[in-house]
Amino acid sequence: MKQTAFSSDERVAASPQLAVSPVPLFDAYAPAEVAKRVRDIGVAKAAASVPTMLALAVLAGAFIALGALFFTVTITAGSAQSPHFGLIRLAGGVTFSLGLILVVVGGAELFTGNNLLAMAWASGRVTTVHVLRNWGWVYAGNLLGAVGTAVLVWLAGIQTLSDGAVGETMVRIARAKVSLDPITALARGILCNALVCLAVWLCMAARSVADKILAILFPISAFVACGFEHSVANLYFLPMGLLLTASGAAPMSFAGAAANLALVTVGNILGGTLLVALVYWSVYLRQDRAAKPEPGGS
Repeated sequence: MKQTAFSSDERVAASPQLAVSPVPLFDAYAPAEVAKRVRDIGVAKAAASVPTMLALAVLAGAFIALGALFFTVTITAGSAQSPHFGLIRLAGGVTFSLGLILVVVGGAELFTGNNLLAMAWASGRVTTVHVLRNWGWVYAGNLLGAVGTAVLVWLAGIQTLSDGAVGETMVRIARAKVSLDPITALARGILCNALVCLAVWLCMAARSVADKILAILFPISAFVACGFEHSVANLYFLPMGLLLTASGAAPMSFAGAAANLALVTVGNILGGTLLVALVYWSVYLRQDRAAKPEPGGS
């Protein structure tokens, strides 16, 4: 049978019902439409239940506080040795955003972002076994990827750049992480993954690659500038420090590196699941919980 190819315009002409009105992504709402939207949103806000209002108000307070913290770090002048402390931290945060941009746009699997699986778990769509299986395999894969990259960087001699200053920075970063006390490491892990999961959450609202990059930029810049702790990033930073100090007079402690990773990982899980996934689930999805989980687990 001979097949005939039609252009999209011909198909629409032959079947008008196929025509789809373009979505205006960049046109602003007219003033009259803005007024209606504000009115309707106001009606919805006034009718919201007290638990919903309270939960969203708590989030708003935390969000503004994080913005204030980011502001405080950025404007800090620092010491005579580092007069541009705040701006350097800000620049570091912006460049670190590359990692999550590559994960989201490139379609990779990141343990900390996957802490949002708690929403599907709370909705009864996946079981505890499903969640732990995903987290376990993804964490193992992140470990292999991060450590493998550290080894390649070491073999490439990147640590020798700028007369060895890059290597000194690598060791300084790793030692600072190992020196954190348990409460600090845990708290920084919680704060970090709250921001990482919020960045992923914002990406879910994005329509384009540019939207996703912009959604990622500020939350990730904030967590890096503020010195929060990311377990997968530490899977690179700590092995890098161990490699560079292995033959030195003051080698880094493997036990200290492992302790930091354990505490930060627990903190990341708490921040991503409790402070983002389960809060948003309770606000938007609590009433739609599935009757029973999908088969395949318990």
